[in-house]
Amino acid sequence: MHVVTLRDPTSSLAAQFVPDAGMIGISLTDDGVELLGQRRGLEGYLKAGKTMGIPILYPWANRLGGNTYTAENVTVQLTPGENGVRADPNGLPIHGTLAAYPGWRVVGESTDELTAEVDFGADERLLASFPYPHVLTVSVRLVERALTVRTTVSATGETAVPLCFGFHPYLQVPEAARSQWLIETPPLRHLSLDERGLPTGQALDQPAMRELLGDNGFDDAYDQVGDGAVFAVSGGGRRLEVHFEYGYPAAQIFAPTHEDVVCFEPMTAPTDALSRGNYRSVCPGEQAITQFSIRVA
Repeated sequence: MHVVTLRDPTSSLAAQFVPDAGMIGISLTDDGVELLGQRRGLEGYLKAGKTMGIPILYPWANRLGGNTYTAENVTVQLTPGENGVRADPNGLPIHGTLAAYPGWRVVGESTDELTAEVDFGADERLLASFPYPHVLTVSVRLVERALTVRTTVSATGETAVPLCFGFHPYLQVPEAARSQWLIETPPLRHLSLDERGLPTGQALDQPAMRELLGDNGFDDAYDQVGDGAVFAVSGGGRRLEVHFEYGYPAAQIFAPTHEDVVCFEPMTAPTDALSRGNYRSVCPGEQAITQFSIRVA
């Protein structure tokens, strides 16, 4: 597989992406120090869709409430194990259909920027699970100590395209023990989840947070995230910030107690929005652009 290495011309940052494996980001290093959680590695992602690094969760982030959904007046039946659909332990479709998808086409590559695209309207397998023709374009740029990820969804058919996707950046701070990682978030609205990880409809405003991770674990959902919101983890003299620059009004914070990683996941809609209709969409002939960045201090 062709691994693309990007280098920040202004610093010692380097990043690696693999378009042939779902356009996944597999590495972000600062002077050789790895800042992305490797988990089961690229092999685990290719064989079983086990996430690592910075995967895109598309066309829906997190899980759906069942194997059938209706969106934009179209009803879709999903079958786990077919057409890229994977199931969580409860049998619910999770993280979309593009895990390790090999059909990305590189349309631009330089020392500090990479752009690749997928034409959903040209792949029957993709349309079977998400029948909304469009072109998905992801551009990543590494400059001035920031990795910026810009996503464009261009509706090419006669049906509007729901926006329910997200990214899952696994961050780590190797210089400090997990218990000493300092977590910071802006004010958010915390969504109550049921035992399957689906929103119950209840929510509670949460003030800005700044606290040590300690022995705590997170798998928490939020909405009403404003453009420009900043989430951060720091420790041992290093600080990693995830900036929700625009187009990501929802988030998931994931920090399992048994792993030295924390994720601030930018999402265009809350969990199960594709089934519930609480998403925005791209009208035929139009496009939507979203952007987030990971900044290293």
